[in-house]
Amino acid sequence: MGWNEQWAASALCKQGVPDELFVRGAEQHKAKVICQACPVRTECLAEALDNGMEWGVWGGLTERERRAILRKRPNVTSWRNLLETAMVEHERTIAAEEAVS
Repeated sequence: MGWNEQWAASALCKQGVPDELFVRGAEQHKAKVICQACPVRTECLAEALDNGMEWGVWGGLTERERRAILRKRPNVTSWRNLLETAMVEHERTIAAEEAVS
């Protein structure tokens, strides 16, 4: 599968009303549901973390959740590199497990 450079074009939220992702309170839980099955959730999250997106739900996380991640990992200089590497490793693990089966 790999990293999708053109991730925004493949985002599930693109099919809906963008304002639905920029809500507060309990409405954020509804917005997060849109992200659950999105094929580019990781790319979206990396974009938000690398660019300090302050508002809205990005990659399935609220602004509060993203701030918590940034506080826990202050030394990360590129969330894209970190998440892309994790994605590649995960895909290798899955492929190796399938090859054994």
